[in-house]
Amino acid sequence: MTVSKSNTFVDHLTTEELKKIWEPGSKINNWKDVRPGFPDKPLHLFGPGTDSGTFDYFTEVINGKAAASRPDYTASEDDNVLVQGVAGDEGGLGYFGFAYFEANQDKLKLVPIDAGKGAVAPSVQTISDGTYAPLSRPLFIYVSKAANQRPEVKTFVEFYLNTVPAIAKDVGYVALPAAMYEQDKTTYAGF
Repeated sequence: MTVSKSNTFVDHLTTEELKKIWEPGSKINNWKDVRPGFPDKPLHLFGPGTDSGTFDYFTEVINGKAAASRPDYTASEDDNVLVQGVAGDEGGLGYFGFAYFEANQDKLKLVPIDAGKGAVAPSVQTISDGTYAPLSRPLFIYVSKAANQRPEVKTFVEFYLNTVPAIAKDVGYVALPAAMYEQDKTTYAGF
């Protein structure tokens, strides 16, 4: 979650507050309605469009069901549009991939999230070790046994397992711990 650098009042949000803001039918349009002590300031929401895996994941972990979200927010499949919207709006709140925050941290402020164990900000460390929960997730590829019989699929999966750890950071993702890649290679070898 991010807000504009000009937002001086949000120091964290809880998962319950996120649900209250983003759930279907939500009428929360002012920060004062999110938490006592927040200012009387319009709340403007920014997030991925409905074709995004980030949208599906966020709605599932926050609202309990994939694609369950209020529809009245600025949606875009282009995360740069979301960054610009949040950065330019003191009352804005948005979510998108961590890589877009990292590339725009001069304009955005991270919002730590409290899922009941204390507020945790996203970082390479908290994403990698899973403590930025529930808003961090691993990405997987799935291969059927039938597809795996095709040489080009097998070559791609082997390339993926051997290359992703080295290039994850280059494309803005957080690599899994090395032990997980080794476990995946072992599991795939027995497939």
